[in-house]
This record gives sequence, structure tokens and C-alpha cells, in this order.
Amino acid sequence: MGDNGEVRANRGSDVTPRAAGVELVERMAAVVEAEADASEANRTLTEPIVEQMWETGLMRLFNPAAAGGVEPTFVEMIDTWERMAELDGSFGWIGIANLPSAAAVAAYLPDEGFAETFGSAERVTMGGQFAPNGRGERVDGGYRISGAWNFGSGTGHSQFVCAGFLPFRDGDLEFDDSGDIRLLAAVLPREDIVFTDGWHVQGLRGTGSFDYEVHDVFVPDHRIFGLFERRPHRGESAVFRMGLMAITAAGHAAWILGVARGMLADVATLAMEKVRMGDLAPLAQRPSFQRNYAHHLGMWRAADRLVRDTFDEVERSVAAGDDVTPRQRADMRIAATYATEACREVAQWAHLAAGTSAIRNGNRLERAFRDVYTGTQHAFINEKTYLDAAQVLLGLVEDQRGL
Repeated sequence: MGDNGEVRANRGSDVTPRAAGVELVERMAAVVEAEADASEANRTLTEPIVEQMWETGLMRLFNPAAAGGVEPTFVEMIDTWERMAELDGSFGWIGIANLPSAAAVAAYLPDEGFAETFGSAERVTMGGQFAPNGRGERVDGGYRISGAWNFGSGTGHSQFVCAGFLPFRDGDLEFDDSGDIRLLAAVLPREDIVFTDGWHVQGLRGTGSFDYEVHDVFVPDHRIFGLFERRPHRGESAVFRMGLMAITAAGHAAWILGVARGMLADVATLAMEKVRMGDLAPLAQRPSFQRNYAHHLGMWRAADRLVRDTFDEVERSVAAGDDVTPRQRADMRIAATYATEACREVAQWAHLAAGTSAIRNGNRLERAFRDVYTGTQHAFINEKTYLDAAQVLLGLVEDQRGL
């Protein structure tokens, strides 16, 4: 640990400043594709993939510099997430689970908590669920926390697990300075967690998104931070001043865009060779296929551009010294939810166009289709986002803090 409290966690990494995340992902492409079926059977990423995430530097790439990262911009993160998800949905989902979790914990924990977590090993992975499903009773120096969390993505290989909770003092909920209920996130070592599994699902099977519980575990204040924190203790990137909600929104958008892009590419390749019963020419020669391919490619490009432009514009504003506004947060969440809906339609068309080729186990289109319809069930990108955003943009309310 340096004199200023920084943990030098970049040992063994070949990441250079502003290293392109896509380049690191490309180094892993062969092992990700080779291990995709095994990850599904394993119900969490296999060891060769996780090892390569560390060897390439991908696992720590998004972290503040003090935790071995390079603090990429939103566009750089979106590029990385999209390529990960295009290769394999589960691999991409780990990208939007482990990478932002570690980055947020490294940015927002106080110095003592940062040293205790990121100073504990050369390789520190964070996973879990930030929704406030736990209850924390205030005690001297911290909280005693109990609760149960579903879908703790990336916990299959995480040394630390994050858990959102509601804080209580003497039996009463705690409120912040604005009069809202405080929502906090605790960071717990793996040995404090009771895993109850539950990850037997349709898609995203390789993400290790296990259910877990905590029973009356003491967590000190230095391993707790506010769920809506936008004042980082470390990290110079404007991204950290936009908060975990913005990072999560960008991740969900990039994930679905990546999976959908892969499906479009796969169905286009298939169409050049596939001849349906009764046809004399490949599917690609059909005017109906040509029309629908162009239409859905246009949908994908529009959604991708909306996401990139929206997040980049807000990041530039924050980098110039402005605070992120409720309207900007609403815009980012709308972009993420719209991209999810548009890409779900793209994925549905690609799956239908591929015909029986897309229903065989082991086919990339079959796995991607299952992943899409699992990932898009996430509460973070459901229609409530539109309602909350519309109320802000219409001036019906000043803010919706969940955006």
C-alpha cells in the first residue's frame, strides 16, 4: 500500500493506460467460445475463462487507477461490454456484474475499507446484488446485517459479495438529509455468506448468479457505502461522479446490444447457406429476409447510437464540472430501457428467421435467444423506468432517486 493509502493492485497485469477493452476481449475470444457450453453446464464461468480475465487485465480494467484499472470512458466500457456479450451472453453478463461492482466498491469505500478489500489479495473480484433486500441494525462501529438476495451475479468466483440493505437505528428506519430512506450497500468476505444456490434457469446459465443469505453478520462502517453515492474517494473519471445507477444502466444496454449484434451476424451468415424446404435459393435471396434484415439492423444501429450519444453527452457535462441532473439520469435510463426493448425484438426476429437451426442445443442462436429472454426480465430495465423518467421530464416531480 502506498503512502497515500492506495492499494497497488495492478501487479501482473499487462494493461497499458487507456488499453482498449475490446483488444483484451479479443485475446480471450477463443477460450470464451470453447468454454461456453462448459460454463452453462457448470452454471458459472469455468476456471480457464476467469483466469484469462485476470491474465489479460480485463477483470480490473474498469477500476480506479488506485485499484489497478485504467478508468475507461462510457464509450470505451460500452465497446468492451458489447464485444463480451457478442461472444457469449454469460461472459457478457459477468462483464456487467463483476467489473462495475469492483469499480464501484473501489471508488466509494472509505480508505480503511478499500485497504481491507483490495489490499487483501492481488486478485479481488466483487459480485452480488445491490437491491436493498437486507436489514441492518445500527450498532457501535457499523451494522449487524441479515437478509436474503436473489441472482447474485458473478458470485461463483467472487472473493467479496455485495449486499444492499435498509439501515435501522433502535428499530426505526434511518433517513438521509433529504428525508429519504437511506439505501446502503455492504461488502462482505465470501466466508460470511451462506449460498443457497437457486440458479437453475432458462438462460445466462453460466453467470454463477447464485442466491445467498447473511445471518446477523457485523459489517463495519468502512465496508459500507451509499447506493446512490456520486462522490468517489478515488478515481478521476467522470463516470464515478455519475454513480452506480448510471454505470449499471450502461452495462445493461451494452449487454443486450452485444448479444443482439451477435445474433444479427449469425443469422446473416446462416442465410447465405440455408435453403428452406421448397426454395431453390438460399434464405438471403428472399426479399422478405432482405427487408427484415435491413429493418432490424437499422433498429439495432439506432438503439446503439442512442445509448452511446446519451451516455457520452452526460459524461462530457460531468467532466466539465457539472453535477449530473435528474433529467440527465432520466435520459440515460430511457436509453438503456429502449435499447433493451429494441434488441429483444431484433433477437426475436433473428431467432425466427433462422428457423429450426436456432432450436438445436449448442447453436449460438439458440443460446443467445435464451440469454436475451432471461436478461431482459431484469427489474432494472422494466417499464417502471419509463414511468419514473417521464415524471421527471414532464416536470411532475423534481427527481426520482432510483433513476
